[in-house]
Amino acid sequence: MIVPFHVMSMLARLRERFDATAVAERLRTKEHQVNRLRPSRKADEPSANRFWERIFAEGHATQADRDTLLDPQSLQTIEAYGANIENMIGTVKLPVGIIGPLRVNGLNAAGDYLVPLATTEAALVASYARGADVTARAGGISAALTYEGVLRTPAFRFHTTADTGLFIDWVVQQAETLKEVAESTTRHGKLISLEPAMDNDVCFLLCRYKTGDASGQNMVTIATSAVCEHIAAHSPVKLAAWYVEGNYSGDKKGSYLGLLTGRGAKVTASATIPAEMVSRKLHCSVEDMLAYARIANLGSLLSGQLGSQAHYANALAALFIATGQDAACVAESAVGFTRMEAHDGNLFVSVTLPNLLVGTVGGGTGLPSQSAGLRILGLQGAGKRDALAEVAAALCLCGEISIVAAMASGDFAKAHQRYARQR
Repeated sequence: MIVPFHVMSMLARLRERFDATAVAERLRTKEHQVNRLRPSRKADEPSANRFWERIFAEGHATQADRDTLLDPQSLQTIEAYGANIENMIGTVKLPVGIIGPLRVNGLNAAGDYLVPLATTEAALVASYARGADVTARAGGISAALTYEGVLRTPAFRFHTTADTGLFIDWVVQQAETLKEVAESTTRHGKLISLEPAMDNDVCFLLCRYKTGDASGQNMVTIATSAVCEHIAAHSPVKLAAWYVEGNYSGDKKGSYLGLLTGRGAKVTASATIPAEMVSRKLHCSVEDMLAYARIANLGSLLSGQLGSQAHYANALAALFIATGQDAACVAESAVGFTRMEAHDGNLFVSVTLPNLLVGTVGGGTGLPSQSAGLRILGLQGAGKRDALAEVAAALCLCGEISIVAAMASGDFAKAHQRYARQR
C-alpha cells in the first residue's frame, strides 16, 4: 500500500485551520436569490458608472481603482468598445514594447517591421529583439503562408447508425447547395470543403472556410449555423439533435486534427545564421545550439507535447494583445514545430505553425490601442492578413533562436536575473 504522505499532511493542516461542520455549511449550495449582473452591450459613461456603483457597494474597490480603469482616455473612446464587450467598466493598461527591425522576406510580408509586443514578462522583449537583430544581420527571415482554412464542425445525432450513413450520402449530394447557404451569410467567407466524419449514430461535418482578412471565428459560426438550419429543415433523415460545434474543430485548443490539417493559416518561416554570427551574437557555437535542440526535442517527445517547439506562446500572446487578436486562440496557434540543423557549418532554423489564427479586420483589431499597434506594423486593414501571419511566424522564429541560445550558453537564468529581478 502506498501512503500519500503529502495528502495526509495537507488534511492535517486543514483540520488545524477549519472546523469541518462550519466548512460544510459554508460550502453548501445556497438557495437564496442572486442579484446578478445582467449583460449589457451599452458602452458609455452612465452605463459604466452603474456597474461601478455595484462594485463600490460590495466594498472591495476604491474610487482610485475606478479612476485607473475608467481613466479619461478610456472615457473619451468608450463607445468604440461597444461591439467587443459587455458590462464595460474600463480598460486595462499593459506595457507595450517594440522590437525591430524584423526583416521578413515573405510571399506576403516583405521588408523591415517594427513589432509591438504587449506583455508583463520582463526579458521577453529583449529576447525577441535579440532574435530579430541576429536574423536581420543574417539577411532576414524567409516566410510563406502555405494553406488556410478556418474550421467549424457541427455535430448531428441520429437514432440509428443506418440513419447516419443515409444522412452522409445526402449531405454529399447537397454540397453545392450548402455552400450557397453558408456564403449567403457573409461577404468575405468562402466554404471551401465539407468533410463528414462518422461515429456510429453521430456525424461531425467538417466545414472549412476562407475568411478573407478576418480571423473569422464569428464569421464561420454564423455561416455554419445557417447550414445547420438548412439541413434541419430539408434533411430526408430525421435528426435526433444538432449542435453548431461538436468540439471536433480544435477551436481554442491544441489538437492532432489541427496539427495535421491546419486550422486558420499554416505558415512556415526560416533563416540561416552564419557560424561566426552565432558565436559573436549568441555567445555559443552552432553545435552548442544543436546539442540543446536535440535535448529539447527529446523532452517534447517524452512528455507528449503537441508539436515540438520552445515557446511560440510568448510571441503570439504579446503580439495578439498588442494588435487586437483573440488571445484565447493562442491555445491552438502556438502549436507547431521548430527545426534546427547545420547547413555547411552554419545554423539553419525553421518554424512551422499549422493553426495560426490572425486578422487585420474585425474583432478587436479596430479598438484604439490595437489599431495603433497594427499601424505601427504597417498592417492595418484589408489585404494585410497574410502578411501579418508571416510576420507572426517570423517573430516566433526569433524567439526560438534566442531562447535556445540562452539555454545552450547558460545565460537563460542570468538574463532573467538581470532584466527582471535586479531592476
